[in-house]
Amino acid sequence: MDETEQLLATAAGVLPTRLETDADTVERDLMKLVLTVVELLRQLMERQALRRVEEGGLTETQEERLGLTLMLLEERLTELRERYGLSAEELNLDLGPLGTLL
Repeated sequence: MDETEQLLATAAGVLPTRLETDADTVERDLMKLVLTVVELLRQLMERQALRRVEEGGLTETQEERLGLTLMLLEERLTELRERYGLSAEELNLDLGPLGTLL
């Protein structure tokens, strides 16, 4: 039995044979995952926007629109987090040896 097969056998003995689900927690957990992905994309877009502003590649009007759009997106994310009882820290998933996501 190779190492992968041993890990799978160990996991099979530890993991439950049936997944316990609750409609309320499934919806909240799904929203947590979705908001985490959206927050990651928002941060990437913000970094790219800052780089473009620093390089001078945008007009003043474009800078204003971009800033306003990013602010509105952050407000909507905050509203959704509050609606589902999630904190910003909860969206920062722990990736084990890789560290945190955000």
